[in-house]
Amino acid sequence: MSAEPLVAYRVWDAPTRLFHWINALSVLGLILVGVVILFAGDLGIAPAGRIMLKTVHVWIGYVMTLNLLWRMVWAFLGNRYARWQAILPGGPGYVMAVEAYVSAFLAGHPKQYLGHNPIGRLAVFVILLLLVVQAATGLVLAGTDIFFPPFGHWIAGWVAGPNIDPATLAPTARDLMDPTAYAAMRAFRGPFAEIHELGFYLLAAIVLLHIVAVVVTELREGGTLVSAMLTGQKIVQGRPEDP
Repeated sequence: MSAEPLVAYRVWDAPTRLFHWINALSVLGLILVGVVILFAGDLGIAPAGRIMLKTVHVWIGYVMTLNLLWRMVWAFLGNRYARWQAILPGGPGYVMAVEAYVSAFLAGHPKQYLGHNPIGRLAVFVILLLLVVQAATGLVLAGTDIFFPPFGHWIAGWVAGPNIDPATLAPTARDLMDPTAYAAMRAFRGPFAEIHELGFYLLAAIVLLHIVAVVVTELREGGTLVSAMLTGQKIVQGRPEDP
């Protein structure tokens, strides 16, 4: 009996592919700069250098955040594989689909999906949740650390000393800040910093798992996951579960 032919399907539209690669580069940049910031003391980086690193980190964060917001909008406008119901877990029959996918995968006969498979949808949800948390906490930290938008002006006005124009306040100008207000601001900042750091480690771990999962799935299913995010076309053999 002859093998079933390979068929190319148009799956990922251009905005979805653009989001994916901008997000990948942004997250990678944030992780790399974040690691340097975390170990700035051990690396002997001066305060001015730390401010520069945080500035770069924030600008990359803005790119990631705007890209993420655009993706959330596109999840209402894109093709069927880009929409919320296709990228988030849940819906009728989802649990059964997960069980069937895992069983078939372990048996060496993985089910073919054009969009995200049931496990992939769960991974997408976790990644999106972490990105939202990192974006939200990062924007607060951008305001408390270097007085950047959207909260920087309010934070600067909070900690500025008497007769000091908040717009002229620099992150290292502690002598121009009210000590009591500054201490209160740092206490306010604390929980956001802790959540952001924890999210950093979780995001780094799940990015690594994502890469491993893509490689394993590519090898086991013989699909075209990576090239599909470049060309938009996925080539599969046999009938996919979500044609």
